[in-house]
Amino acid sequence: MVLLNALLFFAAMPISASENVASKMIETEAGELILSQTLVVNSNIEKVWEAYTTSSGWQSWAAPKAEIELKVAGTIKTHYGPDKSIGDPGTITLNIVNYVPFKALTLQAQLSEHWPNIMKEDAENLMNLIVFEELSNDRVKINSYGVGYRNLPEYLELMNYFIPANESLLEKLKNYVEK
Repeated sequence: MVLLNALLFFAAMPISASENVASKMIETEAGELILSQTLVVNSNIEKVWEAYTTSSGWQSWAAPKAEIELKVAGTIKTHYGPDKSIGDPGTITLNIVNYVPFKALTLQAQLSEHWPNIMKEDAENLMNLIVFEELSNDRVKINSYGVGYRNLPEYLELMNYFIPANESLLEKLKNYVEK
């Protein structure tokens, strides 16, 4: 109960370190946790969608190496190593669960042995839903929802890494699509 009360207090407060990204934890009635992160960019929906769904777009803001096969059951594969290639150890693979062009994209990471055990136990439930909302011809709201987390100290500790890491990545996206 103490953890739940601490989380409710935590969820009620803004937890963003970024001035452009609003981050918060949401607890569902089932006791699951959702990491909600929102960003508004001054760009058109086509450029934002291209940034998320093409290899060249992804390489422009997220990772130096990327291969994307945009389709249901497709993948986004990235590598951050300067001397590495896609497929080498350290390649990150995100499965594309589903998508609606210019509206939504659901991703699920393939967890390697380097991920925390708690996440490996919950791998089938962990997903990222990204919703794109066109506010005007040159403004897009991006809502990212990390779902499948449990109300456990291990997940709250992981949020100390995920929140600022995701915010930093979203800042890079903003810089890319606004230039």
